[in-house]
Amino acid sequence: MKKNKLRSRRWTAPDDLRAFGHRSRLKQLGWDADEYARPIAAVVNSWNELNTCHAHFPERASDVKRGILQAGGTPVEIPVMSLGEQLMKPTAMMYRNLLAMETEECLRAYPIDGAVLMGGCDKTTPGILMGAISMNIPCVYLPAGPMMRGHWRGKTLGSGSDVWKHWDELRAGKLSKTAWMEIEDGIARTPGTCMTMGTAATMMLAAEALGFSLPGASSLPAMDSEHRRMAKRAGRLAVEIIKGGRRPSDFLTADSFDNAITAVLAAGGSTNAVIHLIALARRAGISLSLERFAELSAQTPLLADIKPTGAFVMEDFHIAGGSRALLERIRPLLKTGAMTVNGRTLGENIAGAECFNDAVIRRLDSPVESSGGLVVLRGTLAPEGCVMKAAAASPALRRHRGRAVVFEDMADLKARIDSPDLPVDADSVLILKNAGPIGGPGMPEWGQLPIPRKLLAAGVRDMVRISDARMSGTSYGACVLHASPEAAAGGPLGLARDGDEIELDASAGRLDILATEEELSRRRGVGEKRPARRLSGYANLYVRHVTQAHEGCDFDFAARRPGEADEPDIF
Repeated sequence: MKKNKLRSRRWTAPDDLRAFGHRSRLKQLGWDADEYARPIAAVVNSWNELNTCHAHFPERASDVKRGILQAGGTPVEIPVMSLGEQLMKPTAMMYRNLLAMETEECLRAYPIDGAVLMGGCDKTTPGILMGAISMNIPCVYLPAGPMMRGHWRGKTLGSGSDVWKHWDELRAGKLSKTAWMEIEDGIARTPGTCMTMGTAATMMLAAEALGFSLPGASSLPAMDSEHRRMAKRAGRLAVEIIKGGRRPSDFLTADSFDNAITAVLAAGGSTNAVIHLIALARRAGISLSLERFAELSAQTPLLADIKPTGAFVMEDFHIAGGSRALLERIRPLLKTGAMTVNGRTLGENIAGAECFNDAVIRRLDSPVESSGGLVVLRGTLAPEGCVMKAAAASPALRRHRGRAVVFEDMADLKARIDSPDLPVDADSVLILKNAGPIGGPGMPEWGQLPIPRKLLAAGVRDMVRISDARMSGTSYGACVLHASPEAAAGGPLGLARDGDEIELDASAGRLDILATEEELSRRRGVGEKRPARRLSGYANLYVRHVTQAHEGCDFDFAARRPGEADEPDIF
């Protein structure tokens, strides 16, 4: 590639005063002239000391830099906001769009020719990819990888999934406080993301199926030595694609997104992937609707027997053959001609992959579930749609009718859920309002509403629960999520009252409140409007511009329109 084709040379090549300043300041940093004449590859590092998923990133950034240098490039590390799911409030989801903006603008503002994007924790992967797609310069994604399995009294613990299970047992009085503290000590043992098929593992797999990462990278455990070698290869690939000029727009197509959705469904992935993939597609100028998820779900079997829907964890998945083995097993369902970041097709990337444990990654003729791992529902309670991870719900509750027990917000739920006077039984339908993109704000992971304590004591472990919130990808149960429009945006969920009959039919794709339109109209007319919260800074920007769940919860100004021009030449 000719040097004058490098984007960074717009800063350093001209014979003028401004370029003199650029060159002299790079020399101030210790650079020689030949270093800024090479391809400059950013190592976009979403690390901080409170993000457990990315605790190994300082070391991995060094590995990536080695790969960039080996390929003849010049590495520069660019820190961006780190979205640690575990400790951020009100929710990391609220800051996904901020990470996307920061990634895009860092790549735009500096003399950068391409990048390695380091991410893994739930919202980091979609956030960093959204920014990279919008900027549209050569980029390769480096997934953080899952942590090793957890241990407790000889049993394997899966992050998230086993927390919810044992928490219910503790609340029901069937688990001692000592045992609970032992679980706390043993469930998270190494750096890396959740080792279940939660949102982190789901989005790392989706990124690989989209074509953004090296083959097999998404399932490599964070602490496996192969992960370090993969990081170096990602650095070398970044220089290669800079020289070749391969950008996200060169390989992201509607087929790419079909592949990502199909991979997520076959893995029993997180419901959060629906929102994130829609947002990613819109950044790429590609139309993606809830209906496409429903269509692909109907024809995609669940093959990965991984928590929370299954028995195994990500370490088992990797040993069984990992992402390449899963993708090879569903090859007949994939658009294998879709191109990827390394210049090969997805079909070429997975060719020859083997599965070494059919219990972990099932065969197409013996799936965990034949289809419908993810269900899209519409009806009078969610006219723009909502989703349910049917494979993680009790089969008997996939078709259900019951009376609503309604909570106006999370504060109301916390105050009353364990009250002995709560008018609830096992057939009731729990509803949480005002937990969506605006109502949360940020659409927190509150959708796995707790089972009331008195029902836990009676042995109940699953109920139909409906909200405009999300839930953790490590969660399970008959939880209906992402009701759109949300209550805070005037959606009919906000009209639900205690005692209303609610009908769910997952097989028919329906969710309805069995009240007349006249009654719902009356409620709209007499309902009390919630006082607007006083929000400043980013939170104020967020609630004014965030779209609804079925539109990806991205900002209304961020979607790329088909045929829209790339970065303007402002120099």
